[in-house]
Amino acid sequence: MFETYEFLVIAMLGCFILLIFSGFPVAWVLAGLAIIFSVVGVVTSQYLDWDTYYMTDWRIYGTIVQRIYAQMSNWVLVALPMFIFMGLMLERSGVAERLMVNFVNLFGRFRGGLGVAVILIGILFAASTGIVGASVVLLAMLSMPIMLEQKYSPSFASGIVASSGTLGILIPPSIMLIIMADQLSLSVGNLFMGALVPGLLLGTLYIVYVILTAIFNPKVCHPPIDLPPISKALIWSTMKAVFPPLALILSVLGSIFMGIVSPTEAAGVGALGATLLAILNKRFNLAMLADVCRKTTITTSFVFGIFLGATAFAVVLRTLGGDEFISSLLQGIPLSPTGIIIVILLIAFVAGFFLDWLEISLILLPLVGPVVVALGFNLVWFVVLFALALQTSFLTPPVGFSLFYLKGVAPPSVTTLHIYKGVIPFILLQLLAVLLVFIFPDLVLWLPKVIYG
Repeated sequence: MFETYEFLVIAMLGCFILLIFSGFPVAWVLAGLAIIFSVVGVVTSQYLDWDTYYMTDWRIYGTIVQRIYAQMSNWVLVALPMFIFMGLMLERSGVAERLMVNFVNLFGRFRGGLGVAVILIGILFAASTGIVGASVVLLAMLSMPIMLEQKYSPSFASGIVASSGTLGILIPPSIMLIIMADQLSLSVGNLFMGALVPGLLLGTLYIVYVILTAIFNPKVCHPPIDLPPISKALIWSTMKAVFPPLALILSVLGSIFMGIVSPTEAAGVGALGATLLAILNKRFNLAMLADVCRKTTITTSFVFGIFLGATAFAVVLRTLGGDEFISSLLQGIPLSPTGIIIVILLIAFVAGFFLDWLEISLILLPLVGPVVVALGFNLVWFVVLFALALQTSFLTPPVGFSLFYLKGVAPPSVTTLHIYKGVIPFILLQLLAVLLVFIFPDLVLWLPKVIYG
């Protein structure tokens, strides 16, 4: 039987789930529920003498203010606006256009080669931007008209573009991993290194699927015609197109992995590098810089708005005893520790149908993190596994943001049904990647061990 205070925890979580469907901004929902349930908790405590109660007076608001101040002064989170600026500037730098032209000319002559080219560009962009929206929109605008012109199935093309764009949320430098590291007080560098192999593994699974589909179901894709022959000039042109983003990736991730700079300082290096690429490609001007800065400000404001609302929500939930309630609930499940981890991952997967990864990371992850540690699992391994499970949230309707981004810029002939059908195989591949990392933890732990011993 639940204790009285536990009903407040259940009510708070239940109200959050219900209000998500009301259409109110998530940041306001989180902050509003924090205020309402803090008042209910304090007032209720004046009339009921509970043996195990956590919220007894109005000092809860002082705690909320202190936590918000601590979040806003967190040095690690300074990296977020700089990585966002880096991604937006790289989107405008012309690098992707050069990559697309050269990759299509080099790989497109093979059946399924266009799809492989898009995934390779998605991997390069993932390792240099970390912004899903920018990657999906850019890949869609560059590749969808070409693939449809070459008689690719709309569903097949849609699945390739949407899934390739989501790689940026997992492959470092990832905004999601920075926030997860902050929530659980983990090293950002460790998480980046732990996620690198699984991220590349997922990209490889995409490529293998496209190649096998081209072999066994050739009607969904056709090789382009009238391509220039492979020559030294074409190979050299492709290498020149790959070098700039590769140099940017090495300057950011290499400086982190080698311990030269912190992730926050590396974000500054990346922002400068992306700007230099725009200048070298003669795409830079003051109007473009102003637009990138404006979009960076808006995106950062959205992220931190939810961040602050979630911080207030988490403080109140924990003060009501939410940590202990969730911990006892999970550990009370009649399953082995491995079974409990599976249950947590299933909750994250199902929540991804209705919530954005940011809300899940800020609310659910801090609650289950201590449980994972108590069960004896490596927290870096679990966080990467959790991030893989959350990546499906970009492709699963009704709140799959990559689906909305793609539909917004896709040609009119590509319907919503085409997009939904196209992403199903890639969602299954994401779940396969979760299974592989679950069975083989060294996919996550090997690289940090090699780097740090």
